[in-house]
Amino acid sequence: MENENKTSFYPFESNNGEDKLDNLSAKKKERPKRFRPKIGISMGDFNGIGIEVILKTLTDTRVLDLCIPVIFGAARVFSHYKKLLNIDFAFQQHFIDDENLATSIHRHKVNIINCSSAKVEVEAGKITKEAGACALAALEGATKAMQEGWIDALVTAPINKDNIQSEEFNFPGHTEYLTEKFSKEEFKDSLMFLVYEGLRVGVVTGHIPLKDVPTAITAKKIESKLNLMLYSLKQDFGIEKPKVALLGLNPHAGENGLLGSEEKEIIEPVIEKFRQKGHLVYGAFPSDGFFGAREYKKFDGILAMYHDQGLIPFKTLAFHDGINFTAGLPIVRTSPDHGTAYGIAGKNKADESSFRNALFLAIDTVKNRIDFEITSQERIEHKQRRKEERRRNRG
Repeated sequence: MENENKTSFYPFESNNGEDKLDNLSAKKKERPKRFRPKIGISMGDFNGIGIEVILKTLTDTRVLDLCIPVIFGAARVFSHYKKLLNIDFAFQQHFIDDENLATSIHRHKVNIINCSSAKVEVEAGKITKEAGACALAALEGATKAMQEGWIDALVTAPINKDNIQSEEFNFPGHTEYLTEKFSKEEFKDSLMFLVYEGLRVGVVTGHIPLKDVPTAITAKKIESKLNLMLYSLKQDFGIEKPKVALLGLNPHAGENGLLGSEEKEIIEPVIEKFRQKGHLVYGAFPSDGFFGAREYKKFDGILAMYHDQGLIPFKTLAFHDGINFTAGLPIVRTSPDHGTAYGIAGKNKADESSFRNALFLAIDTVKNRIDFEITSQERIEHKQRRKEERRRNRG
């Protein structure tokens, strides 16, 4: 664990007294200071490092001052790793088929919900169908809890995108699965948003082959992702007037059409359209010089055109601490910015920084959304009062 004298990872007020405001149903005009959200955690592939980073994060009891952790997975898996890694870890056990599950969650302990009755065998570092099936059961349990509204956010531990595939899960990853489950029917879109402190990088195209990227880059697609980024920066990060940079698709941002026309024909017209609406949107920037010259420090958000264009510089700058945040959904979902890391699984070598940061970003975002909703409602009420005053003044 980190040095206990450090406090930068614990940004919210602790609550050492009785807590009576533990979920979003208790929203008031002003967010209560003692509000501790219920944070769901799906355990991911238990043969990877997910269980280890969850354990290392939650053994710090200060976390319980900030949130109510609800892990969806298998208690016996956590008991296995607890013994294997010699980690002191206490929890309250529940079962997914308990009809009183939502009300039985302990508010001052770590909760683990058994999502499958199958007997599991942990084989750290190995890819097994059993681990994929349990990862899916955990994700489905957490998703159902989010749909029912009794957890406030979801932090997903890493899955293996191969062994989790089934009739119920036919997606490239968590982002696409949760977009399908939670996006509005008429507008199924979300934004993969990589976050570390002031660095926030989104991607227009996600998990698709590189050869398909140019045809996938359309004005409509860029506009959708840019709208999601701008709104998320306001709603989820509390930035009232965000400043966003767009990267070019081609080397040197096309060099005025010499190395490609997508910038002049697609990207720059979108930028101009948003600027005419008053948004602080700039580009298209050559990605190599943009990051090499640290231009990213001047912006609240950066929109890359494809997966590796955004993730390579992001992971270079924040590999152990970065967070994957899914913007544009009505739910709050974060995850560590790493995979299963089978090579070090079960060896007590995993760094929990990214998972811990993902947990704290989830807590922070839930609170930011409440504050944003309150502010938005106040603006609506103010406009309504002004409208009524004008009506009265006209007599």
